[in-house]
Amino acid sequence: MLIARLIADPATLETRLDAAIAALEENSLRVASAALLERVEGVVELTLPEGDPAALLAVLDSHFDSADMLAAQDLITLPRLFVSDMDSTMIGQECIDELADYAGLKDQIAGITERAMQGELDFESALRERVGLLAGLGEEAIDQCLTDRIRPMEGARTLVATLRAHGVRTVLVTGGFHHFADPVAELLGFERVVGNRLEVGAGQLTGGLLGDVADSGTKLRVLQDEAAQLGENVVTLATGDGANDIPMIEAATYGVAYRAKPKARLAANGRIDRGDLTSVLKLLGIPRSDWTAA
Repeated sequence: MLIARLIADPATLETRLDAAIAALEENSLRVASAALLERVEGVVELTLPEGDPAALLAVLDSHFDSADMLAAQDLITLPRLFVSDMDSTMIGQECIDELADYAGLKDQIAGITERAMQGELDFESALRERVGLLAGLGEEAIDQCLTDRIRPMEGARTLVATLRAHGVRTVLVTGGFHHFADPVAELLGFERVVGNRLEVGAGQLTGGLLGDVADSGTKLRVLQDEAAQLGENVVTLATGDGANDIPMIEAATYGVAYRAKPKARLAANGRIDRGDLTSVLKLLGIPRSDWTAA
């Protein structure tokens, strides 16, 4: 059985859905039912006896502009583990780009960041290059950047708080830095943080990192290790936006690409292109009355 949930513009939903169902049938994806999800406003659930999630999402993509959707090979249920990227997912910024602005290097470093997130550059090499350019920047710039620049993504606090209230284990794993991730995790309510550590000496960034680099492999291992501790066949949820998140997104039961780069989006069986992060709660079937305000 194949299940898909969809949130789209209600003004054109019925017309577009009829066309999408016809296209699915033409592609040998028979739709057994299509109905609004009970208790969750604005979510349509499609049930198909069989089919490929990627093919289903491709058809829906071609008929709905800026929609939120999730496809799964079984009934969609509440996960027991939530692992998320930080930059441009749980927060609206790329921390290293904002920090670079204090060194007058934002344009240069942001260009490298964008290419790395698109999957055009090796992540570790790109990270070390960017960190190296920040050598000599005063450590106080981190605190100033946190205060002045770093803001949670809309819906992030409610998403994390609601999942925790439903007994879901929450982990923030980032290719960014603990200097940022630790306070962000505390603000949003994550239980564990995994990330990189900037080396500081004499009150300044040295341009180096401490320890091994947290990269795409790290994100995947964190998801797998945390899931293993919860038992066999654990339902997992992962969110991210860049190429560095692809292994984690692909491995999760529900891999959700949030306003993501093309490669990450194609790797995901869930996409949030229209709403904020509370759309994840809607797609999981959690009614607004069961949300927890942060």
